[in-house]
Amino acid sequence: MVTRVHSATLLGVDASLVDIEIDFAVGLPAFHLVGLPDNAIRESRLRVQAAIENLTLEFPVDRRVTVNLAPANIRKDGTAFDLPIALAILRAQGVLPPVARAPRLGDYLVAGELALDGRLRPIRGALAMAILARDMGLKGVMIPRENAAEAAVVESVEVLGFEHLSEVVALMQARKLVEPFERQPMPAASLRRVGDVDFSQVSGQLPAKRALEVAAAGAHNVLMIGPPGSGKSMLARRLATILPEMSFEEALETTKIYSVTGRLPPHTPWISERPFRAPHHTISEVGLVGGGSGIPRPGELSMAHNGVLFLDELPEFRRNSLETLRQPLENRQVTLTRSLLSLTYPADVMLVAAMNPCRCGHFGNSARRCSCSIDEIKRYRSRLSGPLLDRIDIHIEVPAVPYEELRRAQPSEPSVAIRQRVQRARDRQRERLQSCGRHANSQMGPDQLRRHCALTDDCHEMLARVVDRLGLSARSCDRMLKVARTIADLDEAPSITQAHLAEAIHYRSLDRPLDAQLAS
Repeated sequence: MVTRVHSATLLGVDASLVDIEIDFAVGLPAFHLVGLPDNAIRESRLRVQAAIENLTLEFPVDRRVTVNLAPANIRKDGTAFDLPIALAILRAQGVLPPVARAPRLGDYLVAGELALDGRLRPIRGALAMAILARDMGLKGVMIPRENAAEAAVVESVEVLGFEHLSEVVALMQARKLVEPFERQPMPAASLRRVGDVDFSQVSGQLPAKRALEVAAAGAHNVLMIGPPGSGKSMLARRLATILPEMSFEEALETTKIYSVTGRLPPHTPWISERPFRAPHHTISEVGLVGGGSGIPRPGELSMAHNGVLFLDELPEFRRNSLETLRQPLENRQVTLTRSLLSLTYPADVMLVAAMNPCRCGHFGNSARRCSCSIDEIKRYRSRLSGPLLDRIDIHIEVPAVPYEELRRAQPSEPSVAIRQRVQRARDRQRERLQSCGRHANSQMGPDQLRRHCALTDDCHEMLARVVDRLGLSARSCDRMLKVARTIADLDEAPSITQAHLAEAIHYRSLDRPLDAQLAS
């Protein structure tokens, strides 16, 4: 007789149903585990056997045991199958017969890693598994207690959390009742984000602050260029404090990503604050966009979903790594294709990058002479390809702040005030774009661009002169229009004016020829 227990494996940011099938047969003693398991699953036999025997229960060492992970054509990985395999073995041996007062094992999705003494260790993707159980019409999930809080985020799903295999056995034998974990609502996001930072702590740099406000209002990508110590990193780390609060849907998407990667903070069922990820420039392509051997995993790009991805010292990143960002920045998702499967991870991020203007870092610095030749400056900047720069809406110069300005600087505008303006601009965009399923100006397609970024004749003439003079691509032109629309939204203007377009053009500093920058 075959015994089945429902479990799940992770594919992308979603869980896929896996049925654990156990069959005992007469023959030479053996334990066969089939269904494309990885090494961690193959080793589960030793963990399951030790956990069962340490409960003074019998493990079938004298029979031929076949464990099938169905469907057998999907690769499985991880250690979440320990608990369902153990329960299936105990059920097949008659240790867990159906009891009237006990829950039906078939009504639950079961997952958990077993220690040798029977304790349950946390797993990845409990939230995705709870969503799968809800979509399948199951009553609930049985998982380690440490994962119960994140799974309880899902409505209409009974979450039973356990610390030890003996607790599960006692429940199935109706010897002990377990109360479902209480659902916790999403907490309100706090303004004290990313290490307790605020825009009021930044002295000077008013043009850069204005550019970041425009970027936050329209979800635009930003590149800051300036000498070392001018405040580029300081500004970038405060950008998250002026972004709008996450909606329930955004928080759920982001929490799923952190859950499937096992990076959800302890005792934190929700990611309610927008992520801020700042990988080092030595990161590989796989670390940045995702991948790896076996089943691909999300990279830093997906970990920053609905938040900020900050790349400091941008030209120091490997060129191949930067080029892999081009398609995800355009499509707002990462598709990883392998021989047996293709997975798509969300990657709706605000890219914020910082770089020095040249190799020595002092080109354009009035207080310190640049030691680079023109050819060296061109070689340094050529590390960034034109197609990548085209996908960055705003290029802003961040000059060094003179000491007198630092000494006399008064506390500047706090993040909460800027955030209110950003929120009002986003509300206008969401109302305008809701019919096409978008919520920010940076996401506008060609149809929305023509409809909502109509220009007057004077604006057309201004834009034509700039495009002809700088040789801008059509993508760069479109991005300037999107930025101009965002500036108009901040001004609560119904249409784009010459002033809005002029400011948007000003935010394309790297499109100017180097000779013109030298002359200025």
